[in-house]
Amino acid sequence: MRIVLDRAKCTGIGICESLAPTVFEVDDRGELVVLAAEVPEGALDEVTEAVEGCPAMALRLEP
Repeated sequence: MRIVLDRAKCTGIGICESLAPTVFEVDDRGELVVLAAEVPEGALDEVTEAVEGCPAMALRLEP
């Protein structure tokens, strides 16, 4: 699955980073960096939780 970020919606709060730190990181400027374009093997549950937990609805998964 592919991780898609809508930068216009992202507020950089970092909930996704706290739920899936191997995939998401908020940089020093407060901008979200997606560390993997595809969901890494074994990380689907935490990435799904991060996507669903995004208050700005800035993340989605695509097949």
